[in-house]
Amino acid sequence: MDFTFLPKTNFKNSTFVRYTVSAYASRPPRTRVSYSHSGFYYIGKNAANIEKLVKVFKKGYASEILENAKFELLRSLEQEKNILPEIIFCEGHFELASVRSFSQFLKDHPALSSIPFVIDANGLSEKELNSYKKHRIPDEIIFIDDYDEKNLQAKGHFLKKVKAQVHSLDVKYGQDRPNTAKLAEYILKRSFDILVSSLALIILSPLFLIIAIALKVESRGPVFYISKRAGRGYRIFNFYKFRTMQVGADKQIADFSHLNQYNASAGTGPVFFKINNDPRITRIGAFLRNNSLDELPQLFNVLLGDMSLVGNRPLPLYEAETLTTDEWAKRFMAPAGITGLWQIKKRGRSEMSVEERLNLDIDYANNCNFVYDLWIMANTPSALMQKVNA
Repeated sequence: MDFTFLPKTNFKNSTFVRYTVSAYASRPPRTRVSYSHSGFYYIGKNAANIEKLVKVFKKGYASEILENAKFELLRSLEQEKNILPEIIFCEGHFELASVRSFSQFLKDHPALSSIPFVIDANGLSEKELNSYKKHRIPDEIIFIDDYDEKNLQAKGHFLKKVKAQVHSLDVKYGQDRPNTAKLAEYILKRSFDILVSSLALIILSPLFLIIAIALKVESRGPVFYISKRAGRGYRIFNFYKFRTMQVGADKQIADFSHLNQYNASAGTGPVFFKINNDPRITRIGAFLRNNSLDELPQLFNVLLGDMSLVGNRPLPLYEAETLTTDEWAKRFMAPAGITGLWQIKKRGRSEMSVEERLNLDIDYANNCNFVYDLWIMANTPSALMQKVNA
């Protein structure tokens, strides 16, 4: 194992002063450079975290302050044969403005922008944690203490894979340089989302209360089901639904894999998991699903900006990880949505294949606009009263 804790250096008075952030961030390299990635970079002092990361990544560097990390990353580009870390971890106790500045520094640099930036939330107050979520500064927020080495390695692998794919798609499709028309389209769509979701939450609040009481009376467990999902640009967020299954249903996926309606394509590409007449669903849950009432809490996701009213469905992380190839990744360039193209065309049909669903997602990503969204919304009600318990 190889680990180096970089010295406490005041770079303002050091020989590294010539490596200024603005000089690097303001201009791209003159020639295409190939970079290799190895190990991790840790910003902070938590020895237990560093020890755990060393066991997972085998090699790493650490700095106690953000400014040192900036200069060391730039120095490694110049003096260490373009070797960069696979992933950057940062303790969350630094000032929010400083962490935001560091995150922007990574995003602005052509070589560093593809490296996942992760905040360790251990020790943060609820207010501090919400500030990181609100400003969407890191690529992910985790509690390193809650991860064993195996799960931490899996999380790192997923983040590296999707961040690299997002970076390549941004370059390919020019997403980092939105034009005026795209900006206007975004403002119109976002304003409509905020207006409709706010009104809907106010009007539907009595229904929310009735559903919550019914769920509590029928079975033990939380009212809401919260899971991690990947949305636009593979951005990970907390996804809300009313709980429709027995507690612990997620752990039973392997037991019911033979009932997966997408099994026809198993082993030949990306795999989704969905069961018709799922035996894990409660009686109230079945009613909610048949009438699509379980989806109502996603209005909170729309209001928060995680999702839109119309878009491609946000996917569980185990599904999103299989869709990072050029063939399928473009479906993530569209916003995540409550309803979308595949819901109104294929919802509830047992013959629907993974490829059909993904092609519809990509079709929406290629053609999405506000008028198209209105057409999809107008055709959604007929799809809501689905006959298949899916």
